[in-house]
Amino acid sequence: MQDVAERVQSDQNHLIHPLHHPTAHNQPKIWVQGQGAVLRDAYGDEYIDGLSGLWNVNVGHGRRELGQIAMDQMSTLAYTSSYAGSSNMPAIELAERLSELLYPSINTFFFTSGGAEATESSFKTARFYWKARGKPEKTKVISRMRGYHGVTLAAMSATGLPAYWPMFEPRVPGFVHIDSPYPYRFVNPDPNVSPGVAAANLLEAAILREGPDSVAAFIAEPVQGAGGVIVPPDDYFARIREICDAYDILLIADEVITGFGRTGRWFGLEHYGIEPDIVQFAKGITSGYVPLGGIGVSDAIREVINGVPPERRWMHAYTYSGHPTCCAVALRNIRIIQDEDLVERAAIAGRRLLEKLLALQTCEGVGDVRGLGMMAAVEIVADTTTKQSFPPEAQITQRLSDALLERGLFTRLVADTICLAPPLVTTDEQIDRLVAIIGEAIPAVIRGSAG
Repeated sequence: MQDVAERVQSDQNHLIHPLHHPTAHNQPKIWVQGQGAVLRDAYGDEYIDGLSGLWNVNVGHGRRELGQIAMDQMSTLAYTSSYAGSSNMPAIELAERLSELLYPSINTFFFTSGGAEATESSFKTARFYWKARGKPEKTKVISRMRGYHGVTLAAMSATGLPAYWPMFEPRVPGFVHIDSPYPYRFVNPDPNVSPGVAAANLLEAAILREGPDSVAAFIAEPVQGAGGVIVPPDDYFARIREICDAYDILLIADEVITGFGRTGRWFGLEHYGIEPDIVQFAKGITSGYVPLGGIGVSDAIREVINGVPPERRWMHAYTYSGHPTCCAVALRNIRIIQDEDLVERAAIAGRRLLEKLLALQTCEGVGDVRGLGMMAAVEIVADTTTKQSFPPEAQITQRLSDALLERGLFTRLVADTICLAPPLVTTDEQIDRLVAIIGEAIPAVIRGSAG
């Protein structure tokens, strides 16, 4: 145990962590092993991984075949540049495979190292498209509150979680936010239409305020993840697509979390019967085993990219775009998802997860339970009638996190909301145990608050 304490001390001395502050890292977990939906720490204690790492380990931990394919590719061709004039077989094969899996109008791809780079690539591609089309003033991006698109500077400016902003402002100009279609808290301003249509109409109002000739794109997650697993009303995205078409606005689908089976479909917008103009992905494409992300563009956008003269080329690049090893792992990961029917498994297991979580709505303090596929959330409130949240000094988020961890569940909480996205291979027994842990932890924490 002394060795673990020494490693923790070394960590605290030498590492800056994402969302860093030393008060959040007094007693960090040092993870040493994972298998399926279970993580083991340096002390040998085991926990259900309630968030698939960080929404990404779709096929579960410990998949030796992914390590093997990475070793094989590294032994053959670990890396080579993919700048124009060079390519490699895994990148070509992955792009071809994605064209078969993704929306019919999207058949051309650019690879990045992760989701934030994918977001930046989407924004730059939208600007490029409109400049090439002779509309250089169309540069603004509209996004949603509670949306998460990464925290590089432009991506952070689109992200609708204000906690990420203050210490890095000023934000990049040209980013506008509208309210989320959050069914539990959205107040419909127009009784003549459904809440979903009313929430979508906020986009039209924002476009008209900014001027359609200034707006390049609207970016949205099919299910908002880091904002609290917010599933939109069924009629929301159909109206969004209508508005984007009416005002000549590109629709960017941020499928970084919802892609590759997470929602019970290969990609999230499939639930709503529409196609985006640009789709961005990461996380589940390799199940987190190696870093990879990217964007797919519609055939119309591809033709514009390919149609400009050389001096106006799409001058965008990353060193690791089309990384052969990462692309090889992605191909093997996709094969696992297909061979093991994990998309269908996500749909079936997700229904079980949501059904059992809904039984917790009778618990004191449970305001809302929601989910789609293997994404779900339980929102805790001080008053279920008024939906009033607990005051910050109650420290409900931290106390719930501690209570879940004590009982063997490791996951993430956002604003007193327990977020869940376990691996697609999570067993029924593990799902039942996960829900039981939540059912034990909530009353324990709420009783403590009352006391």
